[in-house]
Amino acid sequence: MGGIFILLIIFGYFGLLLFISYLTSRGTTGNDAFFTGNKSSKWYLVSFGMIGASLSGVTFISIPGLVGGSGFTYMQIVIGYLFGYATIAFVLLPLYYKLNLTSIYSYLGDRYGAWTHKTGAIFFLASRILGSSVRLFLVADVLDYFVMSRYGIPFEASVIVTLLLIYLYTFRGGIKTIVWTDTLQTLFMLIALVVSVVLITQHLGGTEVTTAGLKSLGMTDWFLTDDPKSNNYFIKGILGGFFITIGMTGLDQDMMQKNLTCKNLKEARKNVMWLSVTLFLVNFVFLMLGGLLFMYVQQNPEIMDLIMQMPEDKQTDRIFPIVALEGGLGAVIGVVFILGLIAAAYSSADSALTALTTSASVDIFNVDKWDNKAKAERTRKMIHIGMTVITFIVILLANAFKDRDVINTIFTIAGYTYGPLLGLFFFGIISKRMVNDKRTWIICIIVPVLIYIFKSYEADWFDGYKSGHEILGVNGLLCYLGLYFISKPKKTEINQASEN
Repeated sequence: MGGIFILLIIFGYFGLLLFISYLTSRGTTGNDAFFTGNKSSKWYLVSFGMIGASLSGVTFISIPGLVGGSGFTYMQIVIGYLFGYATIAFVLLPLYYKLNLTSIYSYLGDRYGAWTHKTGAIFFLASRILGSSVRLFLVADVLDYFVMSRYGIPFEASVIVTLLLIYLYTFRGGIKTIVWTDTLQTLFMLIALVVSVVLITQHLGGTEVTTAGLKSLGMTDWFLTDDPKSNNYFIKGILGGFFITIGMTGLDQDMMQKNLTCKNLKEARKNVMWLSVTLFLVNFVFLMLGGLLFMYVQQNPEIMDLIMQMPEDKQTDRIFPIVALEGGLGAVIGVVFILGLIAAAYSSADSALTALTTSASVDIFNVDKWDNKAKAERTRKMIHIGMTVITFIVILLANAFKDRDVINTIFTIAGYTYGPLLGLFFFGIISKRMVNDKRTWIICIIVPVLIYIFKSYEADWFDGYKSGHEILGVNGLLCYLGLYFISKPKKTEINQASEN
């Protein structure tokens, strides 16, 4: 597929997003509209749009690549997602709606104090900037290899243009625009997924042949039960999916900001539960796509040669792009791949930029409490620009965080940064003890350092043991215990104890 044609697809796609932004932002003014969309979003639009935001370009490229190494055992994590979303729907959302929060980290200020409030917000900002940058880096890297570099366009220039376009269609409408653009982008991503599966199945010889091939790759074998020391052991996978969902969705301003645009708790809860079921099915289809891609590569040695020429750390992430764009499957799959890739990536990036702006504005600068609304809005716009610039800088450094596959890189980052948020929120919800507000940040820094040390030496200390994504829960538990250590009973509890 020609590079010029790909560029036309990308700019046409962005043109459509800018048009949607124009329609949704008409008559939209002020920070309330930017932050909450005036709480007028339909739950089914939010739910559908969140599919794309939850999956992102990482899922679109990296999950198919996982099949070659671990089969369909990723479904262990997906099963954990179901329990995580149920916890969000029945534990966290009622709390957020009861307190009428704009930023979910305001809860930390109410429960602990200003120091903890800002600590939680800073951990989110760091987590989301890193995660979004890695996601965008993945897409920019693919486009640079297949298109930009062939026309002498520097990597930095393509990233700048991408972020500028995202800024243009989010700076005014904010979350109200995001709800609609995410809906469109999820539609394109799912169309790309289904069309890719259908076309590759046809080229491989039909449903009967591909079903047999997928079974040989482990389509019906989801659970790894023979090695408890493996990082992919099924209990670790389920627990990992559970904690990832609570941390990266339930305690993430990006994801929860969309939920908080629903009219009431009932609709927000309905949105989350439908989302959990849909994501279960979509992730399974992505793994099927991964299996089909490996089968196609095995049947076409010339494609295998192209993949093997890639650096080792890029091979799994390049399977889908190479098959779609250079695999001889025709122009249709190339077009839907490009549309699906940019849709999946930018549905995550645009909402992340909006959430980063919201959190920095509300949690760090407290603009929602300013009497001068015009000044508050100007400050929010400057923060929006600042977050765009920071994201650009981190994208240029993102290759330093790239692991064997990008999805594990992001979950590894989350294992360190979302753990303290788990500890802070659930200590506040479960325990009534009072914590020294000025000391919570110390716990939030010490525990991830201990986790890092443990992961560095766990195999030596425990005879080959390797932790998986469940380490996020361990991180949160240690933070919980650390908070308990620096806390004391409420005065009423002390009085009751003395009376007894």
